[in-house]
Amino acid sequence: MLDIVYEDNHIIAVNKEPGDLVQGDKTGDKTLLDEVKNYIKKKYDKPGDVFLNPVHRLDRPVTGIVIFARTSKALTRLNEIFKNRQIEKEYLAITEGRPKDFEATLVHYIVKDEQTNMVKAYDKEKKGGKRAELTYEMVGEMNEKSLLKVWPLTGRPHQIRAQLKKMGCPILGDTKYGSMYKMDDRSICLHCHKMSFIHPVKKEKITIRAPKPETYPWLEFFVED
Repeated sequence: MLDIVYEDNHIIAVNKEPGDLVQGDKTGDKTLLDEVKNYIKKKYDKPGDVFLNPVHRLDRPVTGIVIFARTSKALTRLNEIFKNRQIEKEYLAITEGRPKDFEATLVHYIVKDEQTNMVKAYDKEKKGGKRAELTYEMVGEMNEKSLLKVWPLTGRPHQIRAQLKKMGCPILGDTKYGSMYKMDDRSICLHCHKMSFIHPVKKEKITIRAPKPETYPWLEFFVED
């Protein structure tokens, strides 16, 4: 069942569950895009095709906010907002181990391996590498796991996953990037918790929030908004 966390005439945002595919790929699996289209079609009794486009993606095992544009005007303006980094994103991550510093800014150079669809983070500039930057703060600790708030300052694929691994604190469940443990639902403990930006049509600042999953190990941690 869809968890709608924001909705108006121009934007709809969903709290994505682990395993949900935002857009179609070679697997042919059902997509979140199609689910949201069906929701709109039924709720508003819309004939014909429903206009809907995601303006960003989350990796399949990641949970949290996915924003869709409901109009072409909103899509064009939201694409610009994301492209120009005029949006504040806050993620929650549960990591194995404890970071050396309670808070820090990480700067790496990300190189993607197209064959494995993985990226690697390097401390120094690398041929073909793209600069990746994030800030984090440790806000909890339990049973050799740490809860971090993470603010990506660039939008590179798999950036948070690769940079936290490089720091020595892989995301719990993320065996692709160094975790020793698998989650039963094949998720990883990375959640897109909050996004703030100027509404593309109303021109006022909005903040969209998605509650963290109510499953283990998220239940071990309390998160202040």
